[in-house]
Amino acid sequence: MTAEMFPKEKTIDLRKKHIGPSCKVFFSHDPIKIVRAKGQYMYDENGVRYLDCINNVAHVGHSHPMVVKAGAEQMELLNTNSRFLHDNLVQYAQRLQATLPEKLSVCYFVNSGSEANDLALRLAWEYTGHKDVITLDNAYHGHVSSLINISPYKFHQLANAEQSKSVHVALSPDLYRGNYRQDHPDPATAYADDVNNLIQKAHEKGHKVAAFIAESLQSCGGQVIPPAGYFQKVAQHVHRAGGLFIADEVQVGFGRVGTHFWAFQLQGEDFVPDIVTMGKPIGNGHPMSCVVTTREVAEAFKNSGMEYFNTFGGNPVSCAIGLAVLDVIEKEDLQGNALRVGGYLTRLLEQQKEKHPLVGDVRYTHTRTHTAPSITAGLSRGWCGQHNASPHCQPWTSSAPTVTGKPRRSSRTSAT
Repeated sequence: MTAEMFPKEKTIDLRKKHIGPSCKVFFSHDPIKIVRAKGQYMYDENGVRYLDCINNVAHVGHSHPMVVKAGAEQMELLNTNSRFLHDNLVQYAQRLQATLPEKLSVCYFVNSGSEANDLALRLAWEYTGHKDVITLDNAYHGHVSSLINISPYKFHQLANAEQSKSVHVALSPDLYRGNYRQDHPDPATAYADDVNNLIQKAHEKGHKVAAFIAESLQSCGGQVIPPAGYFQKVAQHVHRAGGLFIADEVQVGFGRVGTHFWAFQLQGEDFVPDIVTMGKPIGNGHPMSCVVTTREVAEAFKNSGMEYFNTFGGNPVSCAIGLAVLDVIEKEDLQGNALRVGGYLTRLLEQQKEKHPLVGDVRYTHTRTHTAPSITAGLSRGWCGQHNASPHCQPWTSSAPTVTGKPRRSSRTSAT
C-alpha cells in the first residue's frame, strides 16, 4: 500500500469539500501532510523528517512494534464486544488497577477522553442525586455537550453563550498569574476556600453539588500545577457538600509526570479521588479510554436500574493494545525517562530564564516541566522540545515545559 494516494493539493481540496470546516489542521497556511511515523519522528510525502513535539497520544512512540504486534495478532484472532467473556478485559482491568490506590477498583472502558469524562459526570449525578458541577477557569474536559458546559476554555469562545446555572467556575489554582501567588502564605487554602464559597452560593440558590472536576495538572488552561494540599482541601469541602471529586488524567496520566504514574499522586498519598478518567496515551493512538471509580459509586450506578453497555469499550483488541502500552512503559522505563529528560530540559530552560526577560516562569513538578509564554510567542502549546534531549526519549513521556512573561492578575468567572 502506498503511503500517499493523492497529491497534497488534491488532499487539501477533498478535505475542504468533505470534512467539516470547524475541523482545523495544523499550520493551515501550508499544512504538513504526514504519511508515516516511527518513534518520535513523522515523515511527509516527500520524506522530510519532523520531530513530533505536538502529538499527545503517541505515548510510547509512533508505530511501536510491541503495540502494533499486540493489536494485529488479536485482530487476527477475535474482536467483539464486552458482553462476551474474554481474558483481555479482566487482565487489563487488573493491571490498570494495580497502578492506582486500592479503593479505585472498578473500571468502565470507553473510547475517548470525552466519553470517559461524560460517563464520570453520569456516575457522580447518579451517586449523589445532585446536579451541579464545579470546574476550574480555563478548563477543558472534552467536546460532547455535557463537557462543553463545564469547559470554560470552550464555552468562553461561544458568542452570546450563557453559562449553565448548574455549572460553577472556580479560580484556577495558578501560583504565577492567579489571584493567590507564590508570595501568599497559604495559596492552597485560599484557592480551596474559593471552591467552598461557590458551594455555599449554590446552596443559597437551592442547588446541590454533584462533583468537582479538574485535570490533575491543568494542560489547556496554561500548564498550571496546583499548590500542594489544594486537592485535599477541595475534596473536604466537596465531600462535606455530598459531592465527588473527579480527577481528569486524560492528558497527564501514565507516568508523564515522572515521579508518579498518575499526576493526582503528586498531591500526596493522603489524597485519593473518587473517580479517575484516562484516555489519550492509554492506547498510544488507538481509540480507547477508561473511567475508574470506587465500588460504592459503581453500585449506585448499577442500582439506577439502567444497564450500561458500550459497544466498543473494552473490546479484546483495545485491551491487548492497552496491555502492550503498559508493558512498554515498564520495559523501557519510560516513567524514569520522563524524570531524567524532564530534569535535563528544566535545567536548560532555567538557564534561558536567566538570560531572557521574556521568560517569566518555568513550571515543573521535579518531572513534568512547563514554560509559560506570556507574550503570544510560545513553545508549541508548551510541549516543545521534549523528545530531543535523549536519543531514547519517546514522545510525550518526558516532562514538557511552557514559557511565561510578566503576569497580570487573572480575571475570574463567577458562579451563576
